[in-house]
Amino acid sequence: MQTEERQARLAEYLQQVEFASLEELAQHVDVSVSTVRRDLTALEEGGTIRRTHGGARVVQPRTDEFVFRMRDTRQVDEKEAIGKVCADLVQPNQSVILDAGTTVYHAARRLGDKKPHILTNSLPVANLFSSSSLVEVVVSGGIVYPRLGVLVGPLTVSAFSEMDADLAIMGGSGVTEQGIYNTHALLIDIQRAMIKAARKVVFCLDHTKFGRKSMSHICGLEEIDCVVTDKRAPADLLDVIRGKGVEVILAPDASRETAAST
Repeated sequence: MQTEERQARLAEYLQQVEFASLEELAQHVDVSVSTVRRDLTALEEGGTIRRTHGGARVVQPRTDEFVFRMRDTRQVDEKEAIGKVCADLVQPNQSVILDAGTTVYHAARRLGDKKPHILTNSLPVANLFSSSSLVEVVVSGGIVYPRLGVLVGPLTVSAFSEMDADLAIMGGSGVTEQGIYNTHALLIDIQRAMIKAARKVVFCLDHTKFGRKSMSHICGLEEIDCVVTDKRAPADLLDVIRGKGVEVILAPDASRETAAST
C-alpha cells in the first residue's frame, strides 16, 4: 500500500471512530506503529487530525449523534427505573465503578446519600458529584472524548487495571446469548478492565438492547453477575441469561409508578 493511500485510509477511519490508539490504527492498515506515527504527523500537518498520547483524534467530528445528552433522551422512563434498581444494589460506603453509559448516570444520581467511593471515567458522573461533600470520586486518567463525555485510551485502561471495587455498574449497546456488546470500540478494553476490577458486575440494559449485536464484544454472560432491565425485555433471552447463572432483575414500570403517585 502506497503512503498516500495508507494515510487516506487512516484519515477515513478516524472520521468514522473519531479517536483511535496507535495500535488500533496500525492494525487497520497493517503496518508498524512507527509507520503510523509518521503518517499521523503528516496528517496532523494537514490539519485534519490531532495527535494525542498513544493515538490520534479527528479535529472536526462529522455529527453529534452520540453526544451524551442526546443519547440520554432515549427510553428515559426505562433508564430512570433501571437506574433506581441499580442504585438500590449499592450498600453504604461501598466502592463502585461507574462507566459512561447514560443509564448508569441515572443510577449515579441516586447514590449520594449512600456516601460511596466512586471510580469512573465518565465526565458527567464526575461533574454530578463535583460539589458533594458526601461522595468521594476517583476519576481515571485518559484522553477526553467529548462526544461521549468520557475518558479513553491506555491511561484509562491502566487506571482501572489497578483498581479494586465492590461493585461495577455498567452499560452496553447490545446483549445476546453470546454476551454483552458495545458500539464504541474505544470503550471495550476499559470495560473489560472494569469487570476484572469489581467483585460484582451489574449491567443495566433497557429492552431495546436485547437481541442486538454491535461491532465489539465486551464479555460473555458468564463473566457478569447481574442484569437489570425493564419489563419489556424478551422473556426467552432473559431465560437464557438466567441459565448462565446471571441474576436478572426487572425494574418496575416507571411511567405507571409516576401516574400512581400523582
